[in-house]
Amino acid sequence: MKHSSAKVVAWQVAILVVVLSIWEWGWSLRGIAALKPLVPSILDPYFISKPSMIWTSFLKLSCLGDAAGFGTCFARNDNNLWLALLVTLKNMWWGFVFGTVSGVACGLILGRSDYLSRIFQPYVVAMNSIPRIALVPLIILMFGLGDISKIVTAWIVVFFVVFFNTFEGTRAVDRDQIAAARLLGASEMTVLRTVVIPSALAWVFASLTPAVSFALIGVIVGEFIGAERGLGKLIIEAEARANAAEMMVAIFAMMVVGILLATIVRQLQSYLLRWQPQFEAQA
Repeated sequence: MKHSSAKVVAWQVAILVVVLSIWEWGWSLRGIAALKPLVPSILDPYFISKPSMIWTSFLKLSCLGDAAGFGTCFARNDNNLWLALLVTLKNMWWGFVFGTVSGVACGLILGRSDYLSRIFQPYVVAMNSIPRIALVPLIILMFGLGDISKIVTAWIVVFFVVFFNTFEGTRAVDRDQIAAARLLGASEMTVLRTVVIPSALAWVFASLTPAVSFALIGVIVGEFIGAERGLGKLIIEAEARANAAEMMVAIFAMMVVGILLATIVRQLQSYLLRWQPQFEAQA
């Protein structure tokens, strides 16, 4: 197993090195007539910059390479990379939490009640048919350009992802287990706590990894339309200056955040579902 893991990491590093090398020097190879047809136009630094230029922009935006010092640069730039990242993460976190809690609660309630499910089904389907991104201008009109509009956008995006998985997971609970619990005198709340929720947890966690990404997407789109700070604002400002390197810095920051949060969700899933066979080896 350890040998296999080492090979996987080696392949991952090798692929990364190859991609970065082609990205850094690929466009320069167009100067060689024989290689020009093999170099795609997407490697044009005007559109995607270069790793070396992106690193230089990272040092600038993060105040790590400022000659005046980190403190002076940080105080001078009110939307540096760290502040922008903090604002985006804060809004994404609250949107993710509110969306997850409300999605799980509504999924459990409607999943356990056929009567309520039939009443609310057309409304849920109608709301789910609307592209959530199309609601962003309306949300900003209602809640303004501040953090609340970004949180509400992330909440709406996350809610439906988590709700439908929780609803289906609740519906998929083994009816024999519920009947056995009731036969032993368990109340509806006891059945929900000891049978339904543990069985539906796998479905809930299956939605949390994409929900993290969707929460980030919701916040970024809101920042695109209007915001004082945030990674989305950094991207829009860099786009206005046609500065691909700074745009790529913000994009890479989002990638790193997404990877870290997805890893945390998977670790939490492995811990809470350690009683399931697929997670026993990881516990």
